[in-house]
Amino acid sequence: MSKALTLKRSYLPGDFAIWIVIYVELLTFGLFFVGYVFSRRLNVQMFNDSQLFLNKTAGFIDTLILITSSYFIVKAIQRIKNSKENDIHISSDVASKWLLATMVFGGIFLINKLLEFSDIFSQGFGLSSNTFFMFYLLLTMFHFMHVLLGTIIIFMIRQKVKILGYSPTDYTGMETGAVYWHLVDLLWIVLFALIYIMR
Repeated sequence: MSKALTLKRSYLPGDFAIWIVIYVELLTFGLFFVGYVFSRRLNVQMFNDSQLFLNKTAGFIDTLILITSSYFIVKAIQRIKNSKENDIHISSDVASKWLLATMVFGGIFLINKLLEFSDIFSQGFGLSSNTFFMFYLLLTMFHFMHVLLGTIIIFMIRQKVKILGYSPTDYTGMETGAVYWHLVDLLWIVLFALIYIMR
């Protein structure tokens, strides 16, 4: 293994391309966040009043779900990374279960968000209701799509784990998926703080 590759592995887990994706995603969400904060400053009272219609408990539960799921995917990678050649079958089986738990929690998050969207729409709110709900729905639905994509990626990683496609010397694909999942987690934490908590 070359020195350059060793340095890359030390500082950038996963494939380099995922970091380009992360940069673009952070820039996109960052612009949305800046737009939200700027719009909120123009009409603080309306944003605060509209925020009262959100289910903060559901938002908090979603936060715990994603943080926990990030822990699960880390455990899966650690199991493969620290496995020995003679126990790769066992390690892959354990890692597969951690990945399944990650997917299940991702699915719970998606179901929880669908219920929350249903509640908001049943109250008569939509994109055109006011600026707050426009941002709320755009941001949360955009994030919803990222969680859905992340869950599909983890499913694909799990399928490869089940056929012993990763080893202690080759787990970059797992790290790539995990980096994306951690991004989804981080974005939700910021989104939750801005939309559900900030007054």
